[in-house]
Amino acid sequence: MKKNSGFTLVEIMIAMAVSMVALAAAFLMFRDSTRANNNVTQSSDMSDNVRAGLNLVVQDLIQTGTGIPTGGISIPNTVNAAGCNVGRPVNRPPAVLGLTFQGPNAANPACNVILPAIEPGNGLGPTVTSPDGTSGPPTDIITVMYADNTLAMVQKPINGPSCPAGAISPTGLTITFDSSPGCVTLGAAGIPINPGDLLMIYNGNNPNGILQTVTAVAGQTLIFSPGDAFNLNGRTATETAGTIKQLQNLAGGVPDGTYPPTSATRIWMVTYFIDAIDNPTHPMLMRAVNFNTPQPVAETLESLQFAFNFADGTTPAPVNQFSVPTVPAPSGDNENQIRSVNVYMGARSTNYGAPGKYVRTNLTTQVALRSMAYFNTYK
Repeated sequence: MKKNSGFTLVEIMIAMAVSMVALAAAFLMFRDSTRANNNVTQSSDMSDNVRAGLNLVVQDLIQTGTGIPTGGISIPNTVNAAGCNVGRPVNRPPAVLGLTFQGPNAANPACNVILPAIEPGNGLGPTVTSPDGTSGPPTDIITVMYADNTLAMVQKPINGPSCPAGAISPTGLTITFDSSPGCVTLGAAGIPINPGDLLMIYNGNNPNGILQTVTAVAGQTLIFSPGDAFNLNGRTATETAGTIKQLQNLAGGVPDGTYPPTSATRIWMVTYFIDAIDNPTHPMLMRAVNFNTPQPVAETLESLQFAFNFADGTTPAPVNQFSVPTVPAPSGDNENQIRSVNVYMGARSTNYGAPGKYVRTNLTTQVALRSMAYFNTYK
């Protein structure tokens, strides 16, 4: 019988070797394409995430100073013989960082008697260390203030001839709004004011206004009890600069317990910082409004840095300053001279994009503080 033709062992081994090489090449191509696709996906998600956080920061910076008196809002204080405030320092959100407003007197925060519309916080945030051991400098925080222009509260007085049922207590602990037409109605049917809100209250006796924290709401009455998170309420009797009593009429140079027509507007105090405590492997960019619970607005940020450009009349003016410069002598600059802010955010991917490596990106922009740079030349 004739033998059937077939493959020899050598031919089979050669065929298997060629097939394995082809399969290995296909596997490597598939692996590389998967990694590339994963990197692209993570880069896209990361960029969208950082851009969303940056957009919120930019929106708040653009509104910084809106409705805030030029030079900031006075803080209740008692000045000693050395010209320094001996009262309590005003606390700075968020509570988790345990900060006070630095101002020009960082070594003694109680000496700061002005609450500016923008407050730098160079290196006051945590240092972020990634799982791959990469770490940078301590992160920054920033606090800005602006008036809530969505409310009609500022257009309606608290008291006075047009709203006779409105009243402010002689102690300054309560404000009762007149609910008549043309006055301020609180609650669901009117203007929503909640505990923890900041109100700037002002009249002809103090057009620049004072700042107080709402601690309770009872119908048409707002209560400003001592012990608020900011340390704005319940200052000592001698700390009249910045308290509601400063708005009173004077009798013989002493507040007499009565008030001229007085108005109020709500103020937002917004703080941005990195939270690397709750989840160290995925630090979050947090946005805190007043002392309310901070909300995450971007994830897995490794760096948050701010630099400030000043207009102080010198040539060249200080730019790219990480804090308020102490020169030119003798008084130095202050936060009210900040005209623009350089924002830098660095982020990494949530997961590894390649063995032992993260995908990283960063965004930077400059924001002009429009309200702080505007001057009414016709006034």
